[in-house]
Amino acid sequence: MRILTPLEARVLGVLVEKQSTVPDTYPLSLNALVAGCNQKTARAPVIEASDDDVLAAIDGLKSLSLALEGGGSRVVKFEHNMGRVLGVPSQSVALLAVLMLRGPQTAAELRLNCERLHRFADISSVEAFLDELATKDPARVVKLARAPGEREARWAHLLCGEVAAGPARAGAANDADGGSLSAGELAALKAEQTRLAAQVEALQAQVLRLTRELGLSAE
Repeated sequence: MRILTPLEARVLGVLVEKQSTVPDTYPLSLNALVAGCNQKTARAPVIEASDDDVLAAIDGLKSLSLALEGGGSRVVKFEHNMGRVLGVPSQSVALLAVLMLRGPQTAAELRLNCERLHRFADISSVEAFLDELATKDPARVVKLARAPGEREARWAHLLCGEVAAGPARAGAANDADGGSLSAGELAALKAEQTRLAAQVEALQAQVLRLTRELGLSAE
């Protein structure tokens, strides 16, 4: 199987996620799929994909049998076929989906973020499925080198190709050897920056509203 484009991976991850989180509306319509791809939460990086962009990604996934058109509705809907095509169990599908949606994560983070897709008993269970994915031929995930100052290593998926080596956290962007962030890590950092900026803006608006209600000066 060829490597996926970043948007194909995003679309595939959304299909897997929404199958568990909104089963009543799954398979997904194009509108729902685009909304899922462009979510501002639980996504790294945050993107703005158009209908045409997502349709092109769907066509690519359909050519690989990773996505299928769902029947029984006048509106065309889409569903994933990831577990069957990759030959992996539902637990591994959940882990891959979260990695595609949120970027590299530790086993502990994956356990937390997979909660709505699959509830893992403990971190060792997560690691067992990750190890299995890492030893498949071809490997589907890779354990990244632990950056200086970090307690745990992160994992990344390989469905979009090899992951560039580099420090695992934004705070370790430049280590003693002059290392730099990988493209995926930089995208995740930008997404986090966007999220924090939006949070600060919302707090500022709330403070301004409260000061007006209390008749205080906004200065």
